[in-house]
Amino acid sequence: MGAAPSTPYTVEHLVGTFVGDDSLPLSSDFWQKLLELPFDAQLPSQQVHEACQLLAKNNCKTRHLAKILFHLACYLQESMSTSGVPPLDHEKAVNAVCFTSVFLKHLIESAQDGVVELYLSLHDNDSIPKSILGDQTIEILVMRNVLNFIASVDLSPNTYFLHLELLNFTIIAMSTQLLCGPSPRSNDVNPFLDAAMALDGHLVSSVVCKLLLNYISRPRVPFNRASYPIFYDGSENSMLKRVGSAAANIVLLPFSYLISSSSEGSRDPIADSSLHVLLVLIHYHKFASEGYSVIENQVSASSDSLPKEGTHFSDNPYCKALEHATACELDRVEFEDNAHSDQHVKLPFSLLFDTLGMCLADETAVLLLYSLLQGNSTFLEYVLVRTDLDTLLMPILEALYDARRRTANQIYMLLIILLILSQDSSFNAGVHKLILPTVPWYKERLLLQSSLGSLMVIILIRIVQYNLSKLRDVYLHTTCLATLANMAPHVHHLSPYASQRLVSLFHMLSRKYNKLSDPRDKKLNDAENNSIEISSFVDMSAELHIYTDFLRLVLEIINAILTYALPRNPEVVYAIMHKEDVFQPFKNHPRFSELIENIYTVLEFFNSRMDAQRMDGGWSVNEVLQVVTVNCRSWRVDGMKMFTQLHFTYEQESHPEEFFIPYVWKLVLSKCEFEFNATAINLFPADIPTKKLDNGVEGNTFQNSDFDQV
Repeated sequence: MGAAPSTPYTVEHLVGTFVGDDSLPLSSDFWQKLLELPFDAQLPSQQVHEACQLLAKNNCKTRHLAKILFHLACYLQESMSTSGVPPLDHEKAVNAVCFTSVFLKHLIESAQDGVVELYLSLHDNDSIPKSILGDQTIEILVMRNVLNFIASVDLSPNTYFLHLELLNFTIIAMSTQLLCGPSPRSNDVNPFLDAAMALDGHLVSSVVCKLLLNYISRPRVPFNRASYPIFYDGSENSMLKRVGSAAANIVLLPFSYLISSSSEGSRDPIADSSLHVLLVLIHYHKFASEGYSVIENQVSASSDSLPKEGTHFSDNPYCKALEHATACELDRVEFEDNAHSDQHVKLPFSLLFDTLGMCLADETAVLLLYSLLQGNSTFLEYVLVRTDLDTLLMPILEALYDARRRTANQIYMLLIILLILSQDSSFNAGVHKLILPTVPWYKERLLLQSSLGSLMVIILIRIVQYNLSKLRDVYLHTTCLATLANMAPHVHHLSPYASQRLVSLFHMLSRKYNKLSDPRDKKLNDAENNSIEISSFVDMSAELHIYTDFLRLVLEIINAILTYALPRNPEVVYAIMHKEDVFQPFKNHPRFSELIENIYTVLEFFNSRMDAQRMDGGWSVNEVLQVVTVNCRSWRVDGMKMFTQLHFTYEQESHPEEFFIPYVWKLVLSKCEFEFNATAINLFPADIPTKKLDNGVEGNTFQNSDFDQV
């Protein structure tokens, strides 16, 4: 033909050989050729998809997935052991990781009936260098080298994209958990997650530390790196393709979002991916019950969970490492040295605190903050002694204010964080000493020179009101009122608006209570002669019982303020005097009379002072408030009936994994621009949207008008 003979090592030939039915030995030079496919290697999306299907068919015989994973692990080990690795070698490693990720992901998400078969063990006739593999399995070797590279190799312009692809490879490898049911079972298959749990403690601590330091430092994409031709050329639909991204509309590998023109695109991909990996690792639970026999190897979104009695989970070393993390004083230049100093995770708590405060609009940051406060007592103590609590609290309160844009789970996490913090008396006192000049995002009322504590009270009552009218979630409501109860004895100069909202909350609950109480009395009489109404009567009685408890708890909150903090809260006294009539119907009620009695003791004291200064004509608001303020100084608590001071604490339920594992993966899939075959997901219902969860909330949405009725 007049041209030089073509080489057999074309992209089509290499990929075709990899997915074919001929098993190639580990020692073949084919693997090096395959893993060094260039960035500009192009394959049509359909061809990549067909190649993935062929590998799924032939992998049982060829074990090519295990072999390419073995060579990838060797590639990474060599790059870590060689100093001064040239950028070109890192680019080859990126190619290898991306290529492997495409096929690994397809094998996982194409599993039948939730049972994944990756065939990670090699055939007996495959000679494996003992110096490399030793007694390890392929999956342990891969996870050890991937996580070791992430933890030990410095981030630089040359290594940035390799770090990013390794983080996303780790997410792909751990995505076998999506095939499992919502409750961990003994027959769940998560080889790479289990391998990660089996790594030594020093590496585990280094990984946790590095992932958090990545999150704190938030390294940006090195756009000046011209040697990486992976960016858009300005056309919204064009992208330089390689094997890892040629199937972008099928697998959406990480580079597709680095330069997304959408505001929803990730601005800090290394930070985001690091947090995703960390959240999956720390919330993984491996079932380890002895004597449990698997009757049926079936996993589905509605499958029964394991019997609660007699079950236990193996320890999660990543969770333990996070729980025992301690503070250190480091600046950003010293980050990397900290990652392998010893087996204890040491973190710059001050920078972590600031980073969380900056990122709490993101649901994954909320979950990280919850995990730290709930599990790490040292970090919790650090947060509680900070004098700038508004750094964390203002974004939390703003997120709750704008709850229509939040998921129900995010609202739960935010409220639990407030409950955990409110367990400390110094926190409750401190938030009332921090004065906010203004709250620009609060639209219903101009809040000037209001305390942070007053704003907390306003927002919590706002959530209670919405919950009563829309969600009707007892747990959410109880969490709000428990936080208010913890705060009540320490309230200091509660603002006029917050005081009014507190009394109005009682009024709203009392109206709901009365509506339930009257029909119940009628149905109680009718039920004796009409069996059809018995079930409805039982339902109404249960709801009435709930509202009785809520109403009593609000009265206890008001009592705690009056008993322990009245001299410091004239506005609360004024609000009660202004709405005195709302308490009257409950004065002789057997469930509420003792709590109402204290309120009327206060009312009688201040009304008598008002009578002693009776003026011609009416009283102005300022005149009444002035009398109240003056007489607060002479108030004595002697006449009050003392109740045990309420104190609520947060405790995780006995099996938190049933909530957190699906929740973490929903967040990962919604944030990382990583599509997964929805029909293969058993961890949560497949019809639940996994994209852009922060733009909507299940069920009803919040509207500003919902909050204007109190």
